[in-house]
Formats: sequence, C-alpha cells, structure tokens
Amino acid sequence: MWKHRISFKPALLSRTSPTRTLSNSTHFYQNRQVELYAAKETNRLTLRQLIFFGRSIDEEKLLKSANYVRTEIPVRLAHRLRDLQALPYVVVTQEGVTKVYELYCSAFEKSFRRYPPITNLEENETFCHFLSNILNEHSTVIPSLTLGLSLGSPFVPPDELDAFVRRMLVSRISRRVLAEHHIALSESFSGKSGTTSRPHVGIIQTGLNVRESIEKCADLLRHRSTDLEQQDHNLEGRPWPEVVVDGHLDTEFPYIPAHLEYIVFELLKNAIRATVTNHASEKSFPAIQATIAAGKDEVGIRISDRGGGIRALESQIQTPSDLFSFSHVRNAARMEGSRIGALRTISSSEQGMWATVGEQVNRWLQHDNGADNPEPEPVVSLHTSTGIGLPMSNVYATYFGGSLELIPLDGWGTDVYVRLPKLGTNLEGIEV
Repeated sequence: MWKHRISFKPALLSRTSPTRTLSNSTHFYQNRQVELYAAKETNRLTLRQLIFFGRSIDEEKLLKSANYVRTEIPVRLAHRLRDLQALPYVVVTQEGVTKVYELYCSAFEKSFRRYPPITNLEENETFCHFLSNILNEHSTVIPSLTLGLSLGSPFVPPDELDAFVRRMLVSRISRRVLAEHHIALSESFSGKSGTTSRPHVGIIQTGLNVRESIEKCADLLRHRSTDLEQQDHNLEGRPWPEVVVDGHLDTEFPYIPAHLEYIVFELLKNAIRATVTNHASEKSFPAIQATIAAGKDEVGIRISDRGGGIRALESQIQTPSDLFSFSHVRNAARMEGSRIGALRTISSSEQGMWATVGEQVNRWLQHDNGADNPEPEPVVSLHTSTGIGLPMSNVYATYFGGSLELIPLDGWGTDVYVRLPKLGTNLEGIEV
C-alpha cells in the first residue's frame, strides 16, 4: 500500500502545501464499519436492467429501488474511503483531499449507514430529499479531488495516481446515477416530473437521438462569445465554425443524455477553440465534421477538426492520452498556477462542479450578468482551463464500457473517436 512505501512526518507538511487537519472523529485508519462494508462486493448494474426495472414502476418496485440505493451507496462509499486511506499521508493532507474524505465519511457514517429502511411512499419522499441534499453537499468533490491530487501528484507514481482517480470518478458517477435515477423514478411515479418529447425511464432516454444531441451542443457553443474573443478582439463578431453532422443521422439508442452531451460538448468546445486559434488570420473558419456510425453493438461518433493537432502541447505531454492524466509527470499543465487557482475558486464555491453541460451554460450566464449582481458567485475566467473536461469525458465514455480516443495529425487537425455500447448490456465499470 502507498502509505507503507512513503512516509512523511506531519510537521514537515506545512512547508510544502496547504493542509487541513484530519478530524479525530473520522478514525482515519481504524474504522471498523468502513472495513466491514468495504469487504462487500458492489452490485453493478446495466442500462438494460435499470430500464427494465423502472419501465412499469409501482409502489412496491419504487420502495425496492429506494432500499437498494440506501444499502448499495454505503458499500460503494466504503470502497473509496479505503482507497483514500491507502494514499500516502502527504497526499491525504493536501488541500482538497481531506475535504473529500470528510464528505465521504460523513455520508457513510452519519447518513447512509444509519438510514432506516423505507417502507412507504411518504418515507420515500423524505429519502429523495435526503439524496438531493447529499448530491448538493458533494458538488465540490470533483474540483477538490482534482486540486488535491494535482498538488500531491509528485508523491505518487503516474500509473497508480491515474488508476486511483479513475476509481474515484467512476464510483462518483455510479452513486449519482443511482441517486438521480431513483429520484427521477419517484417523480415520474408521483406525477411531478416534466414532460419530454422522447421516451425515458428515470434519467435514461430509451431512444436517445445522437444527431439531436450533437446539434444541441453545437448550438450552445456557437451562440455565445467565448474566451478567445477576450484574448483577440479581431475575432469579435465573426461567426464560429459550422458543425456539420453526417453519417447515420437517424441513430437512436438507450443512454443517459447528460453523459453523452457532456462528452460531445467538451469535444466540440476543444475543436472550436483549436480551429479558431489555428485559423485566426483567415477570413472564415473551416467546418468541424461530426460523423455518426451505428454498428451492430455500438454507436460511434467521430469529431474531426482542422485545429492543427496538439503541437502547442508538446512541451506538456508526450502522447494524446496524457491529456486524460491527472499526474504532473504526464501532463505538466496540472501544476500551472492558473489551473490550480481555477480549481481553488470552484472548490470553494457553493456551486462546485457537477460535470454537466447545464452548469457550464449557467456559469457563462452568471459571468455575463455578474455586473448586475452586487455579490455574484465566484466564477472562473472563461479563458482559464481546469483541465477536467477531457479526463471527465473519458470517464463518462468508459463508464458503461465505451471508449474515447484522440488521433492528432500535427499541422492539420485532430480526429476524436467516441464509441458507446448500443445494447445497454454492459455493466458499470466500477473497480473495487
């Protein structure tokens, strides 16, 4: 275990990094209940199972769903608490990491583990409010964890650090899927959910139209001024690159819209930024191509741009996959002052980071309207990257067994390939 290989005296930590004192009440290395729950296996699910169970929801099935979430989430939390306990002490005490541990420990010990069984609809409504509160409380997990592990990356080998972060983020997605799906099922059963044009079960759209998702993301990105205009006023008023969608345009498959849209939004955002930067002196920008391919078992999306490849990043990364890494060894930008500052700003805000398209659009609106608000929520400057978009897109893509691959052709552009399982039979990619 890391903590046995690397030993640091607490007295030395204040000279190297901001720290938080671990609360004695958490029993960091000796928590019997964490050990008991971490010894249990997680019950992984597929999209098809979630759809089949929720398609004809009734009171009995809804209560069964509630109690499954109530008992499954603490098991998944316990596995991640054990992962955090295995970190070198110098990493655990880094700014942000302790905060995540305390949030997880509180949710495990004071909330889920002690929550009584749900036996009727009134108790289920209370449980849904409880889940919503937990989701809000944990909104700072992603920026806090990324901040702490960026600062702590000099003390952990790159392979081990990236494996750790992947387990943490995949587990976080899994818990949110369970909680949000149950809340959506409860709202649908009670008639409180809004109407949608597409058939859905909980948070899953059973016939998600890929073309519509791509065009929605492209429209959001093309109809606002971006950070590039702030840096180069010659770009003001110029139309952004068109996003041309071709291929199997009628493709539909069961998937979680928020996951697909986040992936597409981040990839298009990067493609637009690279294209505009690489062709800033030209009268018009070349189009970005989004091609949809529907295979027997998977749906593929290729996004091609003429943004010049990744030449500008050669001093920071060795291979395109390093852009997914949280280690400063593989991605030197992790330790940039602007990036660390951006993560601090978001992790200290009430909004936190949910890793959704909606929150990014809301943050843009808040940034634009900040002058009208005497005390606006702290926001990150639009030209400052947190470095979370691509790694999080990769985690979303692989969560149900898909993949994300970047193929740059330096001097020309980049092709990004997203492959997602089409049949909904792949288990969640949770590692215990």
